[in-house]
Amino acid sequence: MEKRNKILVFRFSSMGDVAMTVPVITEFLNQHPETEIIYVSRKIFKPLFEDIAGVTFFEADLDHRHKGVIGLYKLAKELNKTGFTQIADLHNVLRTQIIRKFLKNQDCAVLDKARKEREQLVRQQNKIKKQLIPVTERYAMVFRKLGYPFELSNQLKKKENAVENAVGIAPFAMYAGKTYPLDKMRAVALKIAEKGTKVYLFGSKKENETFKDWEKLNPNIISVAGKYNLKQEIEIIGRLKLMVSMDSANMHLASIAGTRVISIWGTTHPFMGFLGYGQSYEDVIQDENIPERPTSVYGKESKNAAKPDYFKNISPEMIIERIEKYL
Repeated sequence: MEKRNKILVFRFSSMGDVAMTVPVITEFLNQHPETEIIYVSRKIFKPLFEDIAGVTFFEADLDHRHKGVIGLYKLAKELNKTGFTQIADLHNVLRTQIIRKFLKNQDCAVLDKARKEREQLVRQQNKIKKQLIPVTERYAMVFRKLGYPFELSNQLKKKENAVENAVGIAPFAMYAGKTYPLDKMRAVALKIAEKGTKVYLFGSKKENETFKDWEKLNPNIISVAGKYNLKQEIEIIGRLKLMVSMDSANMHLASIAGTRVISIWGTTHPFMGFLGYGQSYEDVIQDENIPERPTSVYGKESKNAAKPDYFKNISPEMIIERIEKYL
């Protein structure tokens, strides 16, 4: 096959899903340096790709200039001027489907979202509980469909900077069913801080109000929430010995930084394929004895979904013991 070397890649959201494409894109370009990636996404995600040689970031202004069908037509006209030769749709939603219709080049491969398998995993009757193909592997499959031999290492990248005697804790998630009780996580932070290890707290600027009270408990507890840009946060995560996170974007940012993550799961489940790239199933903390789990793919549950106490049997001591194993 004649090598094509300019691939248009689509992935618009969410932070975690976009972050999961980063190690895939990095390893793809390492194996195929003759190619160039034009990554089309929202401006907020640009810092994730700034240090990847071979990536040109193309901003999709989906809230203004490229909003609606007419806006997507404008975006397609702009993309047609880039000289791309292939399309890798890593999102496969209505927006990207419309854009692909407008684009002149039809040498295209699309993400298989495994909707049927995911539905079988979350349904309560005749639930089929098995490990699905990881999302990062599904991304890699798109590039294989374009004709490129490509194998993922599934390994965390080696640390580039000195590692600090510090642990990161990212206790928030978008949905309540994914969020470990904050009073219990505060107890975890305090216990680790009392042992002389710095604890950096990660979250949004809004969540920093909660963290101010945590900081008063011990001088080793330090909030970085809302104080740094995305690229700086990843650099801080890269200096940590360990990260503690929900099934949230911070788990995937840690994978980019090459930092091991202890992840805590509630309504969702690693079987869905969203475990952080290079992370170990042995570092997953979840209650395997709740038959309803998982009740959601991403965390948002239907009104009629069973809502057991996902974290009832996960004590702070269990998390502390897991953390201390790596300190």
